[in-house]
Amino acid sequence: MPLYYQHTINSTTKFGIWQIEEDENFFLAAVPLQQSITHPHKRLQHLAGRYLLQYLFPDFPYEEILIADTRKPYLQNEQYHFSISHCGNYAAAIVSSTHRVGIDIEIPSEKVERIAHKFVHEDEWRNLSIALKPQSIDSNNLLTVNRKLLTVLWSAKESVFKWHSLGGIDFKENMQLNNIIQKQNDSFILPFVFKKENIIHLNVHSKIFNEIILSWVL
Repeated sequence: MPLYYQHTINSTTKFGIWQIEEDENFFLAAVPLQQSITHPHKRLQHLAGRYLLQYLFPDFPYEEILIADTRKPYLQNEQYHFSISHCGNYAAAIVSSTHRVGIDIEIPSEKVERIAHKFVHEDEWRNLSIALKPQSIDSNNLLTVNRKLLTVLWSAKESVFKWHSLGGIDFKENMQLNNIIQKQNDSFILPFVFKKENIIHLNVHSKIFNEIILSWVL
């Protein structure tokens, strides 16, 4: 059983990563395909994410999942708050009966360096450079940036975007690091200020695995 990682945050909130090695029939025996998805691998990712929801909480009513205009899946009665992410051969999900949540999973690639100017605010470069010591960062030379750490920041912002769930978010202006990234081994805590209708302070947690980066927030 390829449960790659599982973590209980508290008595009401869990998340996990599923490494997809099964065929479609394995998942269809437990959860239905609720959307018209033609690409075979995307179908597998979709099914694995919903399978993981019920793996984390066996009474999760996956058959009641609705899709909002922002493409966020949700339960109308909010029995559970949840978020799903897919990347490569992995699916990640976080479920909570008490808190709004967001999760994101990424595989680092050179693309994150090319788009860094779209999601890294100029005020965030300093906090990134401190996390990268003794390597320095020049915001005009993105090749000096550690690809994994940039992916951590991108993934963290994606998880906040899913947590907010209402769309209309500018990744540079509406969510910014407002302090130094706390790092311990392969885990990070990223202190964010989220600025939309109100100002909200959030701690986003990220973790680097062998080939993937996971971020979550509640």
